[in-house]
Amino acid sequence: MSLPEIVTRARWRAAREELRRKEEAVARARDALGAERRRLPVVEVDPEYVFEGGDGKATLLDLFDGRAQLVVHHFMFDPEWTEGCPGCAAFLDQLGHLDRLRARDTAFAAVSRAPFTRILPFKARMGWAVPWYSSALGDFNRDFEATVEHEGRPVERPGLSCFLRDRDRVFHTYSVHDDDTLDALGAVPGLLDLTALGRHPNGGEAH
Repeated sequence: MSLPEIVTRARWRAAREELRRKEEAVARARDALGAERRRLPVVEVDPEYVFEGGDGKATLLDLFDGRAQLVVHHFMFDPEWTEGCPGCAAFLDQLGHLDRLRARDTAFAAVSRAPFTRILPFKARMGWAVPWYSSALGDFNRDFEATVEHEGRPVERPGLSCFLRDRDRVFHTYSVHDDDTLDALGAVPGLLDLTALGRHPNGGEAH
């Protein structure tokens, strides 16, 4: 193994201080970007999407489970596949319990185009308790660009979409389908940073 440069403690402190200033600049830029993301306009979701889950059929409003916000994980699982995408599985593995999201009035659900009869055994094998629904009954995946046409055939894309609820009205606030962004999210705080209300239940600016 080739070690980094070996220096004195004084030189290390100087180098660390220089790096700290750059890290703080990146953190300020990230906070500013998050605030801009929370100021994005929203689009009302008109179609009555229908999903299939463990309790039968559900609407997009049902996926909120009474909460103000919803984060949907577009889990790549083509109807022809026998199991889900390994990269999407790794993302769910790092999520852990949903209590911290729910404490911020935010629900989470995975949605795939595979039939629920195929999702269920895969979910059980992976040991996940996360709510997971099939969107095979409608155009949800296509409308939110989780399934796109490529050379005349549907292709799955990983991603996240965020929604906000005002009583019975649902609004689309944000979506991302970039692998690098998804890989850098981490767990709950990173997911909350993508939502309209951020990390705080009252929608205040994150610090």
